[in-house]
Amino acid sequence: MANKFNSGDNRTRNSVSIFIIAGLCCFFYLLGAWQRSGFGKGDSIALEITKTSTNCNILPNLNFETHHGNEAGIFSDSDSDSKPTIYKPCHHKYTDYTPCQDQRRAMTFSRESMIYRERHCPLQKDKLRCLIPAPKGYVTPFAWPKSRDYVPYANAPYKSLTVEKAIQNWIQYEGNVFRFPGGGTQFPQGADKYIDQLASVIPIANGTVRTALDTGCGVASWGAYLWKRNVIAMSFAPRDSHEAQVQFALERGVPAVIGVLGTVKIPYPSSAFDMAHCSRCLIPWGVNDGLYMKEVDRVLRPGGYWVLSGPPINWKINYKAWQRPMEELQEEQRKIEEVAKLLCWEKKSEKGEIAIWQKSMDTDSCRSAQENSGAEFCKSEDADNVWYKKMEQCITPNNNNANSDLKPFPERLYAVPPRIASGSISGVSVEAYLEDNRQWKKHVNAYRKINKIIDSGRYRNIMDMNAGLGGFAAALQSPKLWVMNVVPTIAKKNTLGVVYERGLVGIYHDWCEGFSTYPRTYDLIHANGVFSLYNDKCNFEDILLEMDRILRPEGAVIFRDEVDVLVKVKKIIGGMRWDSKMIDHEDGPLVPEKILVAVKQYWVGNSTSGQ
Repeated sequence: MANKFNSGDNRTRNSVSIFIIAGLCCFFYLLGAWQRSGFGKGDSIALEITKTSTNCNILPNLNFETHHGNEAGIFSDSDSDSKPTIYKPCHHKYTDYTPCQDQRRAMTFSRESMIYRERHCPLQKDKLRCLIPAPKGYVTPFAWPKSRDYVPYANAPYKSLTVEKAIQNWIQYEGNVFRFPGGGTQFPQGADKYIDQLASVIPIANGTVRTALDTGCGVASWGAYLWKRNVIAMSFAPRDSHEAQVQFALERGVPAVIGVLGTVKIPYPSSAFDMAHCSRCLIPWGVNDGLYMKEVDRVLRPGGYWVLSGPPINWKINYKAWQRPMEELQEEQRKIEEVAKLLCWEKKSEKGEIAIWQKSMDTDSCRSAQENSGAEFCKSEDADNVWYKKMEQCITPNNNNANSDLKPFPERLYAVPPRIASGSISGVSVEAYLEDNRQWKKHVNAYRKINKIIDSGRYRNIMDMNAGLGGFAAALQSPKLWVMNVVPTIAKKNTLGVVYERGLVGIYHDWCEGFSTYPRTYDLIHANGVFSLYNDKCNFEDILLEMDRILRPEGAVIFRDEVDVLVKVKKIIGGMRWDSKMIDHEDGPLVPEKILVAVKQYWVGNSTSGQ
């Protein structure tokens, strides 16, 4: 009996085991099919994002662990089980902290040639190890185009410009918002009318002029009003007595960085801009044998335009209003005209207080004339190698191939850039460029499934930390947003010139240092391969804390990198008040490259918090 009982019991157990195994096989088959279908990878994120809710944490469920975590191999068992370092809020006095343009540090440097307004980054031991707080009452900026005209007062609570620039219509304080009427020092009646004057000389309407540089931009109204004419302006101004002017520009949704024409080359490639502009920017163009004009010439394309409005233009009529001696103004304009002639800039117009020059397209005859005049040419073989390089008293030779056959915008966006067509970018063929575009269209479509509001207007200011050929920005192109394409200074290929030839804008930067912007100035950050690139170059913690500084509360980050790198990143941001979720590559779970999506929680500082 006992044997019969045990035999029956075994048969029952075997039947149950077979049933369980069969059920598990069916379950995992269906799960695999669901994953390969693409549906469900981040759809819960997208659903949460698209809900209209007042909940500050728009991705509350981003707390699961990826099934690739144990395959990473970069942590020991004790590391993977340990809790992340918790980063505390900084003291509220750091609300608008800019690490490489810190006012107190700046005052220890020479004021000669604006050296004290240049980048001076803290030593490693002096870097903050805390989270920069948002000011009390901080809110999400208005969507474009309303943001062009209105900025919430709580986001940048500085009223000094409303008094200092009151008669020039820069900015007005109204209730709980700042209003920007569109005026400027040289265009108190509005930027639109001013741009109309420029457009009577410069072909702004036909796409020939797409990229512009605004030196000493103020609150960037010129760039703000160029946007509707399909021109994108890169604006810069120093962090100086005009408190928060660049911060206002970015709150308005206008591309801008903290910068100055001092002793160091500006961080842009040669022949990048179709137009450069100075509207009473107070830059001494004629001094040092036109050193700053030569730097503008370096970044201005052949055929590009330079606009100078304000002193000393038309000094004979305006010297009394400017309250400056005639002789001083006359000499200032003489020097400018002399340097412009040396650079082969032809004056196209001088009307009122506005003068417009055009850089010669005939680079060969220009070079011949410059040689005959005894001009000194820059000896560097790479005119784009500019990071922390001193300006030189020389003329940058033009590359005849770099700007040939540049298409008008928007055709320019996907046309083969001249630098690639001419073979100027080593290792990047036309076929490689076209394939890169195909890949980024595919990647961005995957991002749209993860975050369905990515190009809805919710994210205006977007940064690509490792832009490559600009494929991410091109795939996202929309009048609702713009992308700051950053090419790291340690990147294997210097591709920023290609980015500009596509009609996009960007900047060089080393992510071991702080970026030249105010806190909370970007809505969305894209980090493709950034941490693999900087592995062993600097601490991941430093890069992530800087990303947190420049990201708005409730802003999003998309990391794309190898899984072992992202596991390390995910652990660090676990202590930074970010919610995150790891997602498989769009080609499936077997691809080692993964996507990590994160959202910064909403929180503000107070007088008692922080270090």
